[in-house]
Amino acid sequence: MLALAVLCAVVLFAATVWLWPRLARRSWRAVTGRVVMLLATQLSVFVCVGLAANQAFGFYANWADLFGQETDEGVVVEHAAGGAADGRLQVVGTQKVMAAGASLPRLSGQIQKVGIEGRRTGIVTPAYVYLPPEYFQPQYRTRTFPVAVVLTGYPGTAQALISKLEYPRTAHDLAKKGRMQPMVLVMLRPTLAPPRDTECVDVPGGPQTETFFAEDLPEAVLSHYRVGRGAGSWGIIGDSTGGYCALKLAMHHPGRYTVGVGLSAYYKAPIDPTTGDLFHGNTNLRNRADLMWSIHHLPAPETSLLVTSSRHGERDYKSTLEFIDAVKATNKTRISSIILDSGGHNFTTWKREIPPALEWMSGRLAES
Repeated sequence: MLALAVLCAVVLFAATVWLWPRLARRSWRAVTGRVVMLLATQLSVFVCVGLAANQAFGFYANWADLFGQETDEGVVVEHAAGGAADGRLQVVGTQKVMAAGASLPRLSGQIQKVGIEGRRTGIVTPAYVYLPPEYFQPQYRTRTFPVAVVLTGYPGTAQALISKLEYPRTAHDLAKKGRMQPMVLVMLRPTLAPPRDTECVDVPGGPQTETFFAEDLPEAVLSHYRVGRGAGSWGIIGDSTGGYCALKLAMHHPGRYTVGVGLSAYYKAPIDPTTGDLFHGNTNLRNRADLMWSIHHLPAPETSLLVTSSRHGERDYKSTLEFIDAVKATNKTRISSIILDSGGHNFTTWKREIPPALEWMSGRLAES
């Protein structure tokens, strides 16, 4: 699609230059021709830039995603006896991890595409699970692994966590170098009721997305994989909206997530056309979703947080420094940061922050 758009732009530019002498007259037809040629050329260039940006940053997966429509069919979750506990997680496909030229699961790990159904919330969503090579090696058959839940931004696609941000490949390479322990990654987007952006909030009378991430998701993963059960074995990381969700879930549910990482996160749930009315006039819910308010007014949670930003290029730089100072004042919640000199709100910046963030997270999750 991008190549076709570029070709059209080049052809329109060439046609404009070639036909311009014929359109230099003062007749209404000539003037109309000039206007049409100029607008068509500029529109084609605009389309090229938009497609290139979307390909680089993965804002939208397809046209239906762009226009707020979902065309993918739902995931069928079987509840037959003898399956996984409660049948809440079903593996629907696998793919290789292209790392160091290896392709066997015991050498490079494996990515499984799964469907997850929340027992409490009824939310059904697809996700990807990365299992490290050690998961398939005989000497580790009795070991349980720590878990990192990985969230995209909004709208985001879970596939972008693999193809663009390269979480599985990064985790594999860091573990191979001894910089982090082998971990299971559960990768999905926080948009559980698309196209609505629910900001990981339990919406009154609507999607209970915070409960899904705090209770349903861990329960489903625990029912199917050899992972640690305690909070010390679970962390959560995300970028942008996913970063806000990660910090909030670690703060609100330290009994489940002992570590939370927000890459270019913000600290208060927005209310806009994509979110709708998240709180329905409930002041307590609105305040609880404000992380700065939570730090100042609620008991400080026993959890470790990591936030990232850039001095130049990120609009959240000032608010990130304020959040760091507020958390430090609690003397209970632990806070760390990665502050780059420059970097925008994009995949290129987050790829610079993901390796040290995963290494930091690994050092704070219990080995099983």
